[in-house]
Amino acid sequence: MSIKPVKIGIVGCGNISHAYLTYSKMFGVLDIVAVSDVLIERAQARAAEFSVPCACTVEELLRRDGVEIVLNITTPQSHKEIALAALAAGKHVYNEKPLGVTRRDGLEIMSAADRAGLRVGCAPDTVLGAGHQTARKLIDDGAIGRPVAAAAFMMCPGHESWHPDPEFYYKLGGGPMMDMGPYYLSDLTMLLGPVTRVSGAAGIQINPRTITSDKKRGALIDVETPDHVAGLMHFECGAIGTIITSFAARGSQLPRIEIYGTEGSLSVPDPNAFGGPVRLLAGGSKEWKDVPLLDGYAGNSRSLGLADMALAIRTGREHLVTGRQAYHVLDVMHSFLDSSSVGRHYDITSTFTRPAPLAVGRGEDQFPGSK
Repeated sequence: MSIKPVKIGIVGCGNISHAYLTYSKMFGVLDIVAVSDVLIERAQARAAEFSVPCACTVEELLRRDGVEIVLNITTPQSHKEIALAALAAGKHVYNEKPLGVTRRDGLEIMSAADRAGLRVGCAPDTVLGAGHQTARKLIDDGAIGRPVAAAAFMMCPGHESWHPDPEFYYKLGGGPMMDMGPYYLSDLTMLLGPVTRVSGAAGIQINPRTITSDKKRGALIDVETPDHVAGLMHFECGAIGTIITSFAARGSQLPRIEIYGTEGSLSVPDPNAFGGPVRLLAGGSKEWKDVPLLDGYAGNSRSLGLADMALAIRTGREHLVTGRQAYHVLDVMHSFLDSSSVGRHYDITSTFTRPAPLAVGRGEDQFPGSK
């Protein structure tokens, strides 16, 4: 079955655009036809670097005939504005994470898409990588019995030592939970399903921050959002989860994600990557064993979720990294912060349907074929 490529327009030509433009070439279903940025010279540079036919303003891209999906990889503070503009222009949207800065942002995006009959996808797509799909199959197949608990840890000193413009990581919509939480919570909810209740503790632990990357070396950042967040989660399946995200830890040896079941335990790879080791302790054994990864995408495959959504548009099936899951993750993240502020647990009213596993090796009509 021959699939007509889906034309993609990119809004935002910052750091992450390089990865999307590089790895989108893996997928024959994607055809990037235009790039835009508030700084037109930045768009022009990316277009020249990757041989994209058109570099233009955001407004011109949204008016451009033929663009079917807008890949919105602006900073979080612009996610809602660009997504709503794209939907109003009749185009599907694939957002970088998080879906929006606030719950209201996310609800407005999803409501606009529903009214227009358009799709919303949202990063991270690492959950579709071979490492995480292998972990999911082990859980679904009962390798650890019934899941009873989970633990997730993202501990680092922050991004001001390497990022050229790190300020937004410490403003509303930033912080370790909003920045890195989507990777961990998207993976946990893909593995275990929706969250029903949370409690949290959060604080600004280091303020101000001194930038040590070259571009703005020595400049100070006034931290406006918690840089250390700890949370407890009750999953609909009955499991209880623990998560810590921190920009206030100089180092850590804690695991990235572990899932504990009645019959064993599972070590899940870093959710910021597509592959990585999957290790299983099961069947009464006292030794952890490496599990071979399923066929799929184990290397850097940024654009995999976008490619899956493009293929889903062509074939009429559901795409796998959905706006509804992304909104649920956004709701959970804000609930940790709200719980910390008021000193009580929060019931989660949002939900989503756990996506199907990624289909690999079943033909181009089921999975985005590689060039």
